[in-house]
Amino acid sequence: MELRDKNGLTEKEYLAQYKPHDYERPSVATDMVIFTATNKQEKNYRRIPQKELKILLIKRGGHPFLSCWALPGGFVNPDETTEQAAKRELIEETGVDNIYLEQLYTFSNPHRDPRMWVMSCSYMALIDSSQVNVTAGDDAQRAEWFTVDFETVSENTQNTDDGFINEKDYLLKLTNGDIVLSAKIHHTKTRNHTGVDNTYTITENNGLAFDHAQIIAFAIERLRGKITYTDIALNLMPEYFTLTELQQVYEIILNKTLLKAPFRRKYSYLAEETDQLTKDAGHRPSRLYKRHFNA
Repeated sequence: MELRDKNGLTEKEYLAQYKPHDYERPSVATDMVIFTATNKQEKNYRRIPQKELKILLIKRGGHPFLSCWALPGGFVNPDETTEQAAKRELIEETGVDNIYLEQLYTFSNPHRDPRMWVMSCSYMALIDSSQVNVTAGDDAQRAEWFTVDFETVSENTQNTDDGFINEKDYLLKLTNGDIVLSAKIHHTKTRNHTGVDNTYTITENNGLAFDHAQIIAFAIERLRGKITYTDIALNLMPEYFTLTELQQVYEIILNKTLLKAPFRRKYSYLAEETDQLTKDAGHRPSRLYKRHFNA
C-alpha cells in the first residue's frame, strides 16, 4: 500500500504536479583558493632561498568586474557535484589532478553577484609549484600567482555571560610585480553555549572581484589553523625537501618566525630522512627528506 500525504497524493502523484519554478532558486558556482609555496628570487646565490606563499588569481575578461582579479572557478554543471566541478576547474586552470582539495564554506549572500543569486561552494587546494602549468580559462584574460600577505591590524575580545566575542581586523595584500591588490576584512567570532559563529565582512576592497577577498581570508585562517595539528603543509612540498624548507613553509603560513629546535622536535615526525643531499647550491649541501606517509 502506497503512502499518501495530507492531500491524498502518492509520492509519484506529488512529483508529477510539483512546480519547481514556483520557488526562487540560486545558481551554484565553485571558487577555488589554490595555494602554493615558491622560492623568493635572491640576488645572493649563496643564501638559502626564502619561501613565499602564493595564490592563483585570474584577470576577468568579461562583465561583471571586467579586468578585476578573481579566484578561479565557474558554475556547477547540472550533471556534476560541487566537488566534481572544483576538480574540473582545477585541471582546466593548473593542469594538475589528484592533489589535496577540501571544501571551505558555502557563501550564499543573495547580493554577492550583481547578475543574480549565485551561491559559491568554495574549495581550498594545496599544490607543489613544480607540478603546475597555469593557463587562463575561457572567461579570463590571464592567470597569475600572487604573493600573499595577511596581517592582523587590530583585535579586541569581550567576555559575555556564556562565552566571548572576538573581533579582528585584517589587511590582505596580494602582489604580483607592479600589481598590488588589497582588502580590509573584519572578522567576528562569537562563542556561546550554542557553539561558535564566524562572520567575515569586507570593509574595503581594491581590485578583487565579488566577495573573493572574504573567501581568501576564510581560506588563510583555515590553513593556519590546520597546519598546527595535521600534515596538510606537506601538500605544498616537492617530493624531496630540506627541514629548513619545511620550516619556512610553516613560517609563511603562520606569518611568524619559529625557533629551529622546537620546530624540529614537534614536526620532524612528518618527514623521513633520505640518503640524498641538495645539489647545485651556493651553500653547504643539506640533507633531503621526503613525506612520511605513516605520520
